[in-house]
Amino acid sequence: MTLALAEGVLDAGVNAPIDDLMDAIGQRFVQWMHSPENKRAPGLTCINGLKRYEAGASWREAGIVASKGCGSAMRVAVLGYLYQSEEKRLYDVAYASSLITHRHPTAVAASVAAAYLVKLALDSTPIPEYMPKVYAFTTGISDEMDLAILRVGHVLGWVNEDQSLDHIGQGWTGEEAVALALYCVLRYPDDYVACMRRAANTPGDSDSIACIAGGIMGARLGLEAIPADWRDRCENAEMFTDLAHRLATAKIAQGS
Repeated sequence: MTLALAEGVLDAGVNAPIDDLMDAIGQRFVQWMHSPENKRAPGLTCINGLKRYEAGASWREAGIVASKGCGSAMRVAVLGYLYQSEEKRLYDVAYASSLITHRHPTAVAASVAAAYLVKLALDSTPIPEYMPKVYAFTTGISDEMDLAILRVGHVLGWVNEDQSLDHIGQGWTGEEAVALALYCVLRYPDDYVACMRRAANTPGDSDSIACIAGGIMGARLGLEAIPADWRDRCENAEMFTDLAHRLATAKIAQGS
């Protein structure tokens, strides 16, 4: 869905009106939903929201209100990149991008937080500022998101990582997945491999946690921080490289 989101933004244009942008993203999401490549346990909320959208619901109304899953948060790293220099636009697009599948306020807040953390990483924001800045940026959307960020602060001084992770949550919901990813980043801010191993070896929704943490760490440390043998084994590497160049071109064109 990250790929579909990125392609949708490029289809509409980075600076397109929000309705045009979301309809382009929605069309890419529907294509993804029907793709034979969509065989890696897609989230039920994402599928149900997109079925509603495909049947004619507005992107504002298609998402499932009852779900605060992490499906909308784990796809937004590209928004932190494209809108790095436009905080209001980043907020608005990340917020809107959740609604098409997840309309629970906590899922929306998690999407905004995940995109904003990538922006902070790209800005070379000092690590101690991550937590207060993301808290300030997202506060007011969801009390649950606020509390999840605060739980990260509770455990930063704890020695036992497993106990720390358990205190924050399991990651099946948006606020927990983002908070756990943030914990892993704060724990290993300068070591991509250690951060990824910590995130991927959690007892909860480990792939989602690692996905969000990986976006932040990639933005913070750059491509060379990822081991060469990991990059050599990357599936569809040429496709990713092509998309990365097109995203960079679009970002340069908008003057960010």
